[in-house]
Amino acid sequence: MAYPFFRPATAAPRGIHALLTTHAPSSRRTLSSFLITPTELSNALAQNPPKISTNPRIIPLCASWFLPNDAQRRTGLADFRTAHIPSARFFDLDAVKDEASPYPHMLPSGEAFAAAMGKLGVRREDVLVVYDSAAMGLFSAPRVSWTLKVFGHARVHLLNNFKLWVEQGLPTERGDVAVEETQYPPATLDIARVAAFDKVKEVARDHGKEGAEGVQILDARPYGRWAGTEPEPRAGLPSGHIPGSISVPISDVLDPDTKTMLPKEKLQQVFLAKGIDPKKPIISSCGTGVTAAIIDAALDVAEFGKPQHRQLYDGSWTEWAQRTTVAEGLIKKAE
Repeated sequence: MAYPFFRPATAAPRGIHALLTTHAPSSRRTLSSFLITPTELSNALAQNPPKISTNPRIIPLCASWFLPNDAQRRTGLADFRTAHIPSARFFDLDAVKDEASPYPHMLPSGEAFAAAMGKLGVRREDVLVVYDSAAMGLFSAPRVSWTLKVFGHARVHLLNNFKLWVEQGLPTERGDVAVEETQYPPATLDIARVAAFDKVKEVARDHGKEGAEGVQILDARPYGRWAGTEPEPRAGLPSGHIPGSISVPISDVLDPDTKTMLPKEKLQQVFLAKGIDPKKPIISSCGTGVTAAIIDAALDVAEFGKPQHRQLYDGSWTEWAQRTTVAEGLIKKAE
């Protein structure tokens, strides 16, 4: 069965991987790839145009976020105020979302996204470098970078990572940042990059059937939650997994010491060892759609499969576990 929610296999724009420059020839700045190092960001920030300039700027975007059951009761905003990259803005995952949805972190409307970007003082042509807290390394920043891209912000990068930034002695600031708001233009969601519940359900029901397209669902939650042997962090939700999904905990794609993304070759080895086929479509999932974006970013860095054949399940397990049951055969446990 063909799944129409995957875009046709045509060449995808590679703007996020291309060399990015300002419109001013005298102050040419480049960022080499989607994933960048602290040194590269620091050097690029030193070349930013003056505040009065209308040329594109490089803006660090802090995306710190913690699980609701965080033992230390940390919050992203408090973490940002404690230490952030100079001139950074704070993107609040708990605020920039679909307020009408019963599920956390569902994508906002294009209007709400544009309004949030305007309040952050971001212009459409700015180069955005998203990063996490030093404590987490890479956790929620990939979700924000993915959100920016699905709403059409072309110049988006991911810092690998703020933990190293701090350890390398690069400058940080405390407190809030005063910004001049902008009029960010209307934004349109690229729906082809988002997997909705009905489509994921169709994939799950077709799993293992003859003639099925073989869409692969990668689950970023810890193995115990995927297996159904450990509880979910949200009360009342059963653990387990979507039929046919493959467990790919985020710890598999991150360095255990630095919490940075593994290099391309190691990521490819991880995916191949899991039996993932780069020629088949992929949907990334997790608990609420946040860490699924780490898997999506890792696939991007690994150049594993075609970008136009990848989606992220926005509702992820929080939606799935509330709209399906074990009796239906749509919540599985490890045998």
